[in-house]
Amino acid sequence: MKRLILLCSLLAMVTPARSQAMSDKQLVGHLGEVYNGWRGAMIKKDAATWKRLTSNVRQTNVRNRIWSEKRRFPDAVFGAPGSPPAISTLKALRVRVKGRTAKAVYFGKVDFGVGGKPTDNVWVISYVREGTAWKYDGGEFVKLDAIPAVRKQLLAGDLQFVDTMDFHPDGVVPPAPMAIPGPVKYIAKTYVFCPGREVKLLVNKTSSHLFQNTKRSDVVVGGARNGLNEMQYSIKDIPGGDPKAAITLRVYLMSEVKGVQPIKAVQYQIEDGSKPKASGTLRFNVTPEMGRKLLGR
Repeated sequence: MKRLILLCSLLAMVTPARSQAMSDKQLVGHLGEVYNGWRGAMIKKDAATWKRLTSNVRQTNVRNRIWSEKRRFPDAVFGAPGSPPAISTLKALRVRVKGRTAKAVYFGKVDFGVGGKPTDNVWVISYVREGTAWKYDGGEFVKLDAIPAVRKQLLAGDLQFVDTMDFHPDGVVPPAPMAIPGPVKYIAKTYVFCPGREVKLLVNKTSSHLFQNTKRSDVVVGGARNGLNEMQYSIKDIPGGDPKAAITLRVYLMSEVKGVQPIKAVQYQIEDGSKPKASGTLRFNVTPEMGRKLLGR
């Protein structure tokens, strides 16, 4: 039985520009070079190369996130501990292209350089083509500790797990999100507790969030502003979930003053087993007094 193999599976018609530029085998190698260049830029803290090899959509999302937390850009791009994993020590399982999108799936000891003993897991790299150039568009780490049977399958060369649609490119390049102009006025975070539910939030018509059967907080892109702010929400049951479970939606304003706790700006909560409203809009004001408390001035 062959063990893990490299396979390029094209899911859409090859565009003339791409077919004239390189063969399928060359494209597989080229995508690896793009990732290795991007990874090198992250390790060397090379902002110019990072920008050249990163998709416009991802650049905007990263910059928006950094400025929404009032961190320095591009310095904060390189502030995370560890480093992106090397693919030279991993097995390439699938490289697929659809339209202007591509995904490469790798398996092995995915090492982020933060210590410990890496185990065999899956690393998925997404790319988009902008003009004639392929760009890095994100990486997804799939940890297999909770599904050891899948790890055994992959070690034996059975690739059915990575042949599901979750590992296929969809051919859709989303438009770049609205870029915020600079660091926000007030750092804000959503918090959602939604067992058995799917919750979608839209804060100030800019920052969208999706929560599914979870308890999590997210940074609000664009932060909060002086005066009136709003949070739109929608809630739906997940099949098999408890429709009477408690649910909580909140927005917090985060203090920049040491020792000052966040301010709970708005909340929608159901605790008594009642059915929550399917959708709605909650509004909250950031007053001058709140601003002085959050900023210390």
